[in-house]
Formats: sequence, C-alpha cells, structure tokens
Amino acid sequence: GYSIGMLEQEPYLNDEKIKVSTQSDIGKSLLATGFPYARDGRLEHLLTPFKKVVIDYQGFRRLGSAAIDMAYVACGKCEGFYEEGLQPWDTAAGVILIQEAGGVVTDYFGKKFSVYQKTIIASNKLIQEGLVEMCHGVVAPH
Repeated sequence: GYSIGMLEQEPYLNDEKIKVSTQSDIGKSLLATGFPYARDGRLEHLLTPFKKVVIDYQGFRRLGSAAIDMAYVACGKCEGFYEEGLQPWDTAAGVILIQEAGGVVTDYFGKKFSVYQKTIIASNKLIQEGLVEMCHGVVAPH
C-alpha cells in the first residue's frame, strides 16, 4: 500500500525513499501548475509566469490537483510547481512531502510559505530562484 513520510522523517512511496529531482537546468525542467477557480481580474497575472514557462522551461503539466502536483515534485517527476488561490487543505501535506524529500517551498516572493498564503512555489531547490524570478511582478490575489 501507499505510505507517506511524517515530519522530520524521510518520505517513502511504496517502500522506496523519495527525493526531489537533481535537475538544475531550467531549460530541462518540467513544471506543474494549476489555475484558480476565481480568475476574474486575474488573467494577466496568471499569464505572466505561464508565458515564461512556455518559453524557458521544458514543459508543464496541469494535473488538476495541487496535492498531486506537489507529490510529483517530492518524487522527482517534475522540478517545480507554482499556483495561487489555494486553500490549506490543498497544500499542507505536499509542503511536508517536498521539504522532507529535500525541496523547498516559498510564496511567489521567495518568503517563507504558510498554508494561509495566497501564492506558492515549490521546487527541488535548484530552480527555486528562477521560479521566484518568473513570478516577479505578479500581484498576489486578495
């Protein structure tokens, strides 16, 4: 069966330790993202980083679940994830998985992440600075 790590323990998937990707080249990095349900007045802010993803990164995935997106980062299946407008239950478990698998989680501005914030960037640490730069200038939703 499935098992996940607990705080300050190594995370596992099907009895195998998971680790974030070691890919440091943004051009070879795969990202996951999603789009909030409330998009009124946010379209330009949503498209700003997305345009950069299409140009600078290998590609992106939209799986439809922030929890799955974050699990993919923790397992090394993609290098990063960003999204806005999520709820605490969307991110809480994923934050622990990513941190315990060696990754990092911040808000769009590179500041410490809280599940009550409106923006999130999670990565393998190696591309985090590039993701924060990619989201630079995006106004956080209210």
